[in-house]
Amino acid sequence: MTNTLYCFGESGNAYKAAIALQLAGVDWTARHVDFFAGEARSPAFRAINPMGEVPVLDADRLILTQSGVIQDWIMDETGKLCGDGSKATRREILRWTIFDNQKVSGQAGPLRFLMNFLPEDKRPAEVIGFLAGRVKAALAVLEGELVGRDWLVGDSVTCADLSCCGYLYYPETFQFDRAEYPAIDAWLTRIAAQPGWAHPYDLMTRAFPAS
Repeated sequence: MTNTLYCFGESGNAYKAAIALQLAGVDWTARHVDFFAGEARSPAFRAINPMGEVPVLDADRLILTQSGVIQDWIMDETGKLCGDGSKATRREILRWTIFDNQKVSGQAGPLRFLMNFLPEDKRPAEVIGFLAGRVKAALAVLEGELVGRDWLVGDSVTCADLSCCGYLYYPETFQFDRAEYPAIDAWLTRIAAQPGWAHPYDLMTRAFPAS
C-alpha cells in the first residue's frame, strides 16, 4: 500500500497526521505542498481536496482529509494509538480531538500564522491579543488535566495526545512558553520519547528555511 501525506512543515495540522503515522509505524511519504505560494488553492489541489487544506492522506487512492479523520483511519487500520480500543475510549479520544480542533489548534494555528508569517506591518494587534487570550485559556484546561497523569486518555499515548500537541513543538512564538506549563512540558517530553517521534521540521519540508 502506498500512503502519501500532502503536507508542509509549518502546518501543525499536517504534523498531527504525520506524527500519528510515525508512531503507529505506518509506511508513508511526504508530498510537500507549497502552501504559501497558493498551491493548496490551485485547481489541481482542489481536485484532491476541495477544502483547499492540508493534510490530505492518499492511502492507496483512498483520499482522507482533516487531521482527525486521518488519525481515526490510522487507529482503525493499525489498532494503535487508541488505548484499549473500547467504544468509551474512542469517544474520549474524539472528545479531546474536538477540543483541540476548536480550542487549542483552532486558536494557536491562526495566532502563530499572524505573529510569524505575515509582514510585521500587517499583523493585527487586536486579533492577536484576542487569540492569545483564547490560547491561554485552552492551555490552562490542558495543563489542569495533565497534572498527576501521563496521558490524556488511558495509560498510553493516543491520538488524543497527538491532536493536542500538534502546535506545541514549534519554535515560532505564539505566546506559548513551556516553562509556564510544567505539566504540559513534562507531557511533551514523554511524547517526544516515544519510538519513532520526530520534530515537525524533521518529518516535513519547510516552506521557510531556518534563519
